[in-house]
Amino acid sequence: MDLFREAQFRHAHYNTRRHFLRNCMSGLGALSLSAMIDGKLLGNGRVGAKRIAVPHFAAKAKHVIFLHMAGAPSQLELFEYKPELQKMDGQKCPPSLMEGKRFAFIRDIPYMLGPQAQFAQHGQSGAWVSDYLPKFAKMVDEVCFLRAMHTDEFNHAPAQFFMHSGSPRTGRPSMGSWVTYGLGSPNDNLPGFVVLLSKGGPTSGKRVWSSGFLPTVHQGVQCRAKGEPVLDLENPQSIDRNLRRKSIDAINNINQRTYEETNDPEILTRIAQYELAFRMQTEVPEVMNIDDEPPYIKEPYGVTPGENSFANNCLLARRLVEKGVRFVQLYDRRWDTHGAGPGNGVGEGLRQSCRGVDQPIAALIQDLKQRGMLEDTLLVWGGEFGRTPMMEARAGKGFFGRDHHSEAFTMWMAGAGIKKGFSYGKTDEIGFSGVEGLVHVHDLQATILHQLGLDHEKLTYRFQGRDYRLTDVHGHVIKDILA
Repeated sequence: MDLFREAQFRHAHYNTRRHFLRNCMSGLGALSLSAMIDGKLLGNGRVGAKRIAVPHFAAKAKHVIFLHMAGAPSQLELFEYKPELQKMDGQKCPPSLMEGKRFAFIRDIPYMLGPQAQFAQHGQSGAWVSDYLPKFAKMVDEVCFLRAMHTDEFNHAPAQFFMHSGSPRTGRPSMGSWVTYGLGSPNDNLPGFVVLLSKGGPTSGKRVWSSGFLPTVHQGVQCRAKGEPVLDLENPQSIDRNLRRKSIDAINNINQRTYEETNDPEILTRIAQYELAFRMQTEVPEVMNIDDEPPYIKEPYGVTPGENSFANNCLLARRLVEKGVRFVQLYDRRWDTHGAGPGNGVGEGLRQSCRGVDQPIAALIQDLKQRGMLEDTLLVWGGEFGRTPMMEARAGKGFFGRDHHSEAFTMWMAGAGIKKGFSYGKTDEIGFSGVEGLVHVHDLQATILHQLGLDHEKLTYRFQGRDYRLTDVHGHVIKDILA
């Protein structure tokens, strides 16, 4: 018997107890186990990494649309009316505010900078909103302001990672990944976690929507309103759908055999991704085609067909959640208002940025409300940190920009069981620090998960010998803002 046949004989007939147990963890045994634990059998009998799970308790939200203004808009020009700060405009900052503090750019004692916008109260709730956001101001009775947010980070990339993954360092799963890991996706033909960009991506790059140590099927999928909705989704000209199906079957057969030999769960994820990509080819182009919307819907958003604009992305977000996408993340990068050039800063620069988002945000709230979707869709708006009440000292009194500020900023939430027309928290008379109702980033994350029916302390994943969660070892649900 030659060596090759001898090896075949041993493989077929020599089974130790260890080898038997290893086989039980592969093949049909592994398929059944994976299906029970973290899978859903696909039509061809293979295991997919997607699942529909039962939440920890009754959920108010089925979907999340997170509108992230990358670069951190100034709360002092948008939502925080501070007459005392106006009185201090142009004065030297009190030294007591600088003691023991660290800033990104301020080094010496800076000048105070009064609000550059005009404020008024709006709606029955009487919420203060500036003239930078006139259309959003009409929707304040639908939202809940968090006026004393604070974070641990004061530079863009770490703060963006912290906001979306609970850690300032790379390698942790994004919030959207945690949500799809916990709940799965209702639509087998679309990703559970979709990312849309306007004005470029966030400073932190694509890693901010990474699945980290979770199976990669939970990673955010970037979609585009211009060109191919998803890069490399379409077949080459010489490949039709039948041939693509055969090629995927062949690749997945190899992957399945490899999994049976190695028990590497990431191989199951790879199989699921091939299958999802194949199904996406039929549904993604349809859902991403906003030309199908009637003019009376497109006009309030201010859409421009064929552009990766914030307006287009807001309309796409509504279409995606309507089709069952669990978590839609919008990044808009135009908010780093340091005032380092013409048209920049918290004056005309910030006003211009607001013109690009004011109308679409108001239209999105109204559209969701009219369709009855605001009842189970959670809207979240904000940046990664706030802005200082003093100007940056690097260019003297005429420098209308504000430095990064981790101690106080404003975010808002709407829909899905969140109180309407409500403000929670308060900052001091110049907006430097929170004095009531302080909300940490981990508290915000815990509350978002709670509205989805997920207990942030129980949604864990074991990695490198310990259980991890989105909120690390912190976070409390903000119960006072729940309806």
